[in-house]
Amino acid sequence: MSRSSGVLLHPTSLPGRFGIGEIGAEAFRFADWLARAGQRIWQVLPLGPTGYGESPYQLFSAFAGNPSLLSLDRLVERGWLAEDELHTAPNFSDGAVEFERVTPWKSRILRQAFAGFRPDAEFAEFCRKEGWWLDDFARFMALKDANGGVEWSKWDPQVAAREEDAGYHRFLQFEFFRQWRDLKHYCAGLGIRLMGDVPIYVAHDSADVWAHPELFRADAVAGVPPDYFSATGQLWGNPLYRWDRLAAEGYGWWVERMRAALGLFDMVRMDHFRGFEAFWEVSAGETTAENGRWVKGPGAELFRALEAALGRLPLVAENLGVITPEVEAIRGEFGFPGMAVLQFAFGKDPQAPGFRPHNYVRNLVAYTGTHDNDTAMGWWRSAGGDSTRTSEDVEEEKQRARRYLATDGGEINWVMIRALLGSVADTVLFPMQDVVGVGSEGRMNVPSVASGNWRWRVRGEEVTEEAAGRLREMVEVYERVR
Repeated sequence: MSRSSGVLLHPTSLPGRFGIGEIGAEAFRFADWLARAGQRIWQVLPLGPTGYGESPYQLFSAFAGNPSLLSLDRLVERGWLAEDELHTAPNFSDGAVEFERVTPWKSRILRQAFAGFRPDAEFAEFCRKEGWWLDDFARFMALKDANGGVEWSKWDPQVAAREEDAGYHRFLQFEFFRQWRDLKHYCAGLGIRLMGDVPIYVAHDSADVWAHPELFRADAVAGVPPDYFSATGQLWGNPLYRWDRLAAEGYGWWVERMRAALGLFDMVRMDHFRGFEAFWEVSAGETTAENGRWVKGPGAELFRALEAALGRLPLVAENLGVITPEVEAIRGEFGFPGMAVLQFAFGKDPQAPGFRPHNYVRNLVAYTGTHDNDTAMGWWRSAGGDSTRTSEDVEEEKQRARRYLATDGGEINWVMIRALLGSVADTVLFPMQDVVGVGSEGRMNVPSVASGNWRWRVRGEEVTEEAAGRLREMVEVYERVR
């Protein structure tokens, strides 16, 4: 892999007038900006329809796209929606996604577009080709609508879904994949690769678990033990896989999941990679993740099955957390690059030495921070108490960072970006929050906090030519420009 760099920005965080980022004109403009900045990768979070807490890691489907990302202007261009409908948009915030306001308004507009839609041969072909997952998903969402949106385990068996509602959800998926395909093609023309994210687990309230309960366990849920982010661990609550059943079927469900991801993206970050070697099992009903245990997962056998079906996999292994030699052996067998997070380089994390740039290897993806971290500016200004770090820990961390980065803390975001760009790591990525230099108000997610996450949006005036020029100069200096 040649030296490259890129930016992490989820599409919901794009600018735009309808309260949430879309994969329309603003996405194309952002791709143009990346190209002018000499960036070659655009990383996003999972693109599926969000459920609990609007988290892209708690999705209604492992295969579907999020209709909230649909460009309404594109629907007008197709003749399915009247321009006047868009004039009903409330005065949404341009700095945060107000899901409680955006979702009901946009859902009404999308229903209007469906009323103007006329199925054609292209739609019929999409439904035929994708029917193996689309039919279950459309029925699931139609039943969810009919039952007032509650999770499927609480549905009234006497309530039936209308076929028209299933058709509505097929329509949304048809248009999502068409719009995403157009954006991907445009990015390819600019020399920009799209990097996606595959969550290791699926949500309990999903079409996947509803349609295939035999592949999932009901007696235990997923999480991680106490860590940097939480003294009681992270209790994700996702159902664990029945790996024995999946193995007996040749891991067919995972093969199709990965095939779908590789159709959307040029490269994929595998979330919680260590969970494939061994996962943290917590009994259903526990209120924290403290009382769990490590249980062996499918290991290399899964990835051998994936490569046998799909060829060499362009994966990045999210090897953060409690990493063992067994985890690294799997990554090494397949040549998957691991990750390093610069924010973790100066604290007490056992992985901290490996996160310092002088210890990097080439086959690595290095970050200033990820979607789970505070922003670089927020991290630097933090006084502690926001995780397992004490105020004394924070001060020691900052002292190490000052010495290592030769900085007084001024423009710490750009100091960190430069440190990564100058490293030997083949790939370096930084959240857009670190490019524009926002503080903790720009944090995307606080692990173990259930609400208020995934809301940040970059304002159009923050996506400046000055920042593009600064990045361009750095990637040219450090030979990361194409």
